[in-house]
Formats: sequence, C-alpha cells, structure tokens
Amino acid sequence: MSNVDYHRQTVIVTGASSGLGAEFARQLARRGADLVLVARRADRLETLAAELTAAHGVTITTIARDLGAPDAGRTLRAELEARGIHATGLVNNAGFGTHDAFTDEDPDRLQSMITLNISALVDLSRAYLAPLSAADTGILINVASLLGFQPIPYMSVYAATKAFVLSFTEALWEETRGTGLRVLAVNPGAMQTEFFDAAGSQTADLGTKRATPEHVVTMALDTLDRRSAPPSVVTNSRSLTLLGRLLSRRHLVRLLGWMARRAQAPTPVHS
Repeated sequence: MSNVDYHRQTVIVTGASSGLGAEFARQLARRGADLVLVARRADRLETLAAELTAAHGVTITTIARDLGAPDAGRTLRAELEARGIHATGLVNNAGFGTHDAFTDEDPDRLQSMITLNISALVDLSRAYLAPLSAADTGILINVASLLGFQPIPYMSVYAATKAFVLSFTEALWEETRGTGLRVLAVNPGAMQTEFFDAAGSQTADLGTKRATPEHVVTMALDTLDRRSAPPSVVTNSRSLTLLGRLLSRRHLVRLLGWMARRAQAPTPVHS
C-alpha cells in the first residue's frame, strides 16, 4: 500500500475535545483531511474547529454528543449521512478510566466506562466498517492502551476494556486484509493528558515516563503509512510489555499490584 492520501478523507474523531483526540484532529487536518469531531463539550469542539479551519482550510463538522447512549454508532452514521457527510476514516478515541480497588469502585461509573470504552467503540466500528472498507484509502484507528497487554490491579476494569479493544482491533485487521481499509490499534503508555484527572489519580501511570500526545499520534499515523503496517503499535513505555514476556502471570500480577500500591503511597516528608 502507498501512503494514505488524507486530502481525500473525511475522518470522524471521537473524544476530540482534548488530549489525544484533539491531537489526532490537529495532525489529520494538517495532512489535509476533513473532520467530524465528536465529544460532549461543544464549546471545546467549536474552539478546536475554528483553529483547524483557519490553519488548514479543511471542513470541520462538530457533534456534541455522549457516545454512551445505545446505538451510538448507527445513530451517528444516519445523522451524518442525512447531512451528506460520508466518512472514510474513523478514530475511536473516546474513553475514560478509573483508578481504585475494585471493591471501592462506583458500579454506575464502571458500567459507564464499559459502555464507552467497549460498546460504543464496537457499535461505531460496525456502523462504519463497510463504507470504510469500500474507500480505497479508508482508515480505522482504535485507541487501546499499553495497560491492555496485562492485568493491572487497581485499574482492573479499565485495563480489561483496553485488552478487549486490542484483541478486537487486531482481529478486524485480519478480517479486512485485501480491502482498501487500514486498521490499527494504538497502544499508548502514560501520556500528558487529562486522563489521570478522570481516573482519579496522578499516579495511575505506575511511575512510567509520560509521552506527549504529539509523539503518540505521529507514531500512529506514521505506522499506518508503512508498506506492511502491523495490526497494532506500542507508542511508548514498552517496559511493561517486556515484563509480560519475562515473568510468569502470577509474578507479573503481583509485581504490578506492588507498583500500584507503591505509587499510591504518600511521599514521606523529611524535616
């Protein structure tokens, strides 16, 4: 495959109001793609749309919506196509995490996380897989996580949702081979974004060095342009995946639990 021609693309980016989603929007617009930006915060979407239109002259459509509603993908596609907008690309970035012992988690918040991180992503992917496959340079990027490669105590549900995203996306990569669609699971490690505020901890990164959204998105889009692009890419903090290969499952889970508890412990104050 040759490089993606983004000038022929209309790409949906979910969770586009900040962080990684906003950076995907910026870099895709810089490459010439028209965009549909989806998130709950309308004011942030409008500000970002104005910035990108002025800088790159691309067409931006904003949709203020909570993707946690049932049939999110099918509803969005029907609405956009009724307005004459036919997407050729999709970046499933919307999601959030929590950081606590499972018994202390709020059940409603856990359900919301599963709905957004898994159900909405699957529904959007299913709604758009056929038109994206028919486009000769279609793209589907699902944002998973480095934490999806192994169980993470104190982030048990979040890590499990990202394990689902990784497995699901890699399977789609194989199912769509031979079409014009490029499929990629992006697996960032800790990043400098609002994620840690939403997770309820500034130590949920287990002490790893945080990457910038610019680095993560650049690596993701560069990977898509490779002649034989892989089904997934780890963009930073590969040490956790290395530990998973070196340690038994039992020792890995115990080590990660110790790291999480250590990260939560208060820093001693010396007089």
